[in-house]
Amino acid sequence: MADIKSYTIVTGVYWGFTITDGALRMLVLLHFYSIGYGPLDLAVLFLLYEAMGIVTNFFGGWLGARFGLRSTLFAGLSIQISALVLLAYLPDNLTMAMSVVYVMGAQALSGIAKDLTKMSSKSAVKLMAPDEGGLLFKWVSLLTGSKNALKGLGFFVGGFLLQFVGYFDGLISMAGLLFVLLILSVILLKKEIGKAKAKIVRRDLFFKSRDINYLSAARIFLFSSRDVWFVVALPLYLANFGGWVFEGISAFMALWIIGYGIVQASVPRFLKNTRDSVSAAKAAKIWGALLIVMPILIIFAMDNLYLMLAELMIFGVVFAFNSALHSYLIVALSDSDKVSLNVGFYYMANAVGRFMGTLLSGLIYQYYGMVACLIISSLMVLISVILMRKVQGND
Repeated sequence: MADIKSYTIVTGVYWGFTITDGALRMLVLLHFYSIGYGPLDLAVLFLLYEAMGIVTNFFGGWLGARFGLRSTLFAGLSIQISALVLLAYLPDNLTMAMSVVYVMGAQALSGIAKDLTKMSSKSAVKLMAPDEGGLLFKWVSLLTGSKNALKGLGFFVGGFLLQFVGYFDGLISMAGLLFVLLILSVILLKKEIGKAKAKIVRRDLFFKSRDINYLSAARIFLFSSRDVWFVVALPLYLANFGGWVFEGISAFMALWIIGYGIVQASVPRFLKNTRDSVSAAKAAKIWGALLIVMPILIIFAMDNLYLMLAELMIFGVVFAFNSALHSYLIVALSDSDKVSLNVGFYYMANAVGRFMGTLLSGLIYQYYGMVACLIISSLMVLISVILMRKVQGND
């Protein structure tokens, strides 16, 4: 079992990284929208970010098990610093098409960095908290919820930096913060954690248990159901139809994510009978069924923008319960010796869902509008619930 000092350092660094990750997404989205990029163009900017998450989580789990989580954490921080600097020094003489390619490349590096850092932190929690009396559920929910709350804070920071500091200085300041965190983690984190004791074979990478396979497939559609209306469609809808300015858009997006994170961290308090993977699997099916109807209810509230936004917040509450249960299940169902392999595989599925949701968010919103995005969201939740019915948990 890892020592508490190592876990605290990994988690603290992850929190700092998360703020910059959220800020970067909002800063890039609003900056390039302000210089004339359309919905589909903006979605394309983030596609390699999500696509590299697919690759990184798959191989990152192996790297974490083979070389330890300390190494993957340092790599994630270093790559994110490089991505921020590259985006800051975007050449002025590029055509729009070349700029898209350049930004996609930098975003790809950021995607690699984000998932190496996330995998390191999410795997470390399995090594610290025994799955007794619901303790692991509480720790996973707290870590995941706090991460999302801080990412929401990052959304606000990104809008603030763009509005009051500027694109270049905002990116450089975030790179400086991460450089400080990297130096501190190198100095303080001396002990390696997360190395697998048994030899890792090719089968470990590709073949998972039945529950993990279905849980990962359900995760794809769960996160697609959110991102299909959240990533591109919602901020542009608020700008186009609500007439909102950048700081207002980033503030609402931040509030949504922060609220979602707070609820997610609090889920174990409300689901006190969820103490193991069997009870968590049952709860996930119930909360998934509740989520199916939420996007349809939002459609009927669209004549009143503020009622619609209120219902989007309710969607966030129900979504938070689903996400917390899913995140706990992947840790609870994983063997401690090779937990990073399963966590990496699961978050690879998460990245597939985000990739699909991001692409569809720009594509569907550009050609069919916000209502279509919400209809697709409901259908994706339905598919996720059907897949979750196959997950039983370990007795």
